[in-house]
Amino acid sequence: MFDLLKIDKLFLLMEKKYIDAVVIGPSNTLEFLTGFNPVGCERFQALVIIRDRQYFYICNLIYAEDMKRWFTKAAPFYIWNDGQGFHETLKKAVMDFDLVGKTIALGESIRAVDLIDMKSIFQCKFVNGVNLLEELRIIKTEQDLDKMRMAARLADEVMDDLTRFIKPGMTEKEIKVKIEELFIEKGAEGLSFSPIVACGTNNSRPHYRENSGVVAKKDVLLLDFGCRYQGFCSDISRTFFIGSISKEEERIYTIAREAQSAAVLSAKEGARCCDVDRQARECIERHNMGHYFLNRTGHGIGFDVHEAPYINGNNIRCLEKGMVFSIEPGICIPGKVGMRVEDIVAVNHQGKTEILNQFTREIVIIK
Repeated sequence: MFDLLKIDKLFLLMEKKYIDAVVIGPSNTLEFLTGFNPVGCERFQALVIIRDRQYFYICNLIYAEDMKRWFTKAAPFYIWNDGQGFHETLKKAVMDFDLVGKTIALGESIRAVDLIDMKSIFQCKFVNGVNLLEELRIIKTEQDLDKMRMAARLADEVMDDLTRFIKPGMTEKEIKVKIEELFIEKGAEGLSFSPIVACGTNNSRPHYRENSGVVAKKDVLLLDFGCRYQGFCSDISRTFFIGSISKEEERIYTIAREAQSAAVLSAKEGARCCDVDRQARECIERHNMGHYFLNRTGHGIGFDVHEAPYINGNNIRCLEKGMVFSIEPGICIPGKVGMRVEDIVAVNHQGKTEILNQFTREIVIIK
């Protein structure tokens, strides 16, 4: 079922940007607009939204029954089969809707090989539609915020449960499996991304994925995970200490936590994203550790775990009511240790800065 309010907002954005049509393949953007996200594969399918308030859906025959059941009479269907390919069917739709020679924006999930084929069919100007579609999703409604608050609460609960589950001798893989089990038990739709479980020196790599480590006494353990709840994502990071904490580890963690607090305090309505990033960066630089701050301070979050607004040094966009984003400055010393504290923060519709995560940011030692 189409969300007509969101579709109307997209129409207005298209008029403002002089975009004649937007092509959206299977993706979180498609789910955001329609409530449905079909499985994407090599068979071309897409929702095409046209500026004069028309749309159509094109897909392979094997998906036709599912799509018709979902969209009912909301959009005309153009069905192709494996024997003929999608080219002639798409060409007919393009002619029916007078799209030849127009400006067409492409969503993030349209494959490059399909773009090459579409160029010969549309004979038009293709443009990157990612920014247009991110603008559609950058401001959350109060209902959206309630869902994100719930997603954050589930992440807090799982983090709390893990502090009692984790023991020396466990593998990173065991902990990763437990994270997913806990989210499903608590009613989440699933994970928002593959969890990062990094012990020992593995946490010095910001997006470590191997899950080959074993938790040992005196380790630093970094956890970074989230879930999806009614379409919306959560994302939280915490750094734990196994058995004990050294003075140097305490110093590094305190710097990372202070940098996060400084950024959160500056994340007010009207603040520029680059200035929020600067607050975290300057805090770490004052301790002569700026060269170990490898990542941006944060990223927007919503239907995707990474979306606009991006909290980095180049983004001059000002924060507005309804924007939701992470604050997660980190310190990564290659081959030694990595630490960060991450929370999801919103500028709510009362214009107040609201931290969605409530799990403690104090030092936690797991015995």
